[in-house]
Amino acid sequence: MATYPHTRRPIIGVTTKMYFSLAHTRSYIGQVLAILAEQRSILDRIDVFVCPDTLALPSVVSQAKTPGLPVLIGAQDCAADDSGAFTGFVSPAVLAECGARLVEVGHTERRRLLGETDTTTALKAAAAVRNGLIPIVCVGESEPPAGVSTEAELGASAEAAIATVSKQISTVLDALPDDAEVVLAYEPVWAIGAAQPASAAYVRAVVSGMRDRCAAIQRRGAARTRIIYGGGAGPGMFAQLEGTVDGLFLGRTGHDPEQFVKTAQEVADFC
Repeated sequence: MATYPHTRRPIIGVTTKMYFSLAHTRSYIGQVLAILAEQRSILDRIDVFVCPDTLALPSVVSQAKTPGLPVLIGAQDCAADDSGAFTGFVSPAVLAECGARLVEVGHTERRRLLGETDTTTALKAAAAVRNGLIPIVCVGESEPPAGVSTEAELGASAEAAIATVSKQISTVLDALPDDAEVVLAYEPVWAIGAAQPASAAYVRAVVSGMRDRCAAIQRRGAARTRIIYGGGAGPGMFAQLEGTVDGLFLGRTGHDPEQFVKTAQEVADFC
């Protein structure tokens, strides 16, 4: 068995996006908790989180209060303000009051559909932190690598991606306290839902560059920033990335409770 080389605690999670009904969400969480109850050692070694839709959040928080199963519940987005005349927005203060522990910000869908920017994402991440939530900050480049048939081409493509992602990281981390706990979810936009995902070598190269950028910005707080991969991640992916990342962020692959916990077990096996 390989050994996870970092001091950061590995983390794996899933977002249900808007795929589930309320009843389906409750059933899904119940199944996940039941499987984890049979494999409790997973939660001794790694953090596991689920981000349901906002309406399901209080119910899921209640379900997840199962003794001995410390599954973290997160939200899929939050406002940049705690309160005010913001009809339809979701307050980070209320999310924390509901029992949420994390909140996803800056997802590519919100950037594309709602015009959210790096600045918007930074404001939301700062709102999360001041309310005691851990921001899961989604970052990633839109353009696929031009060519990666040689090591030189791989390096050049990765450097281009690192430049784009570093700007996103800098904008967010500059808005946060130096010791803030953050999860960066690297999701190359071009790889989401693509027939051909990003190669493991490419992801390792980009994540290494992200790690260097975090260290340069955060100094003492760099050890509190975990980087997870979410571009088509699933079973077998963590092993391919050879401990470069601190975990995985699953989408539809994780909507099968057995596949979700199977992937969590694979991550835990490296610890």
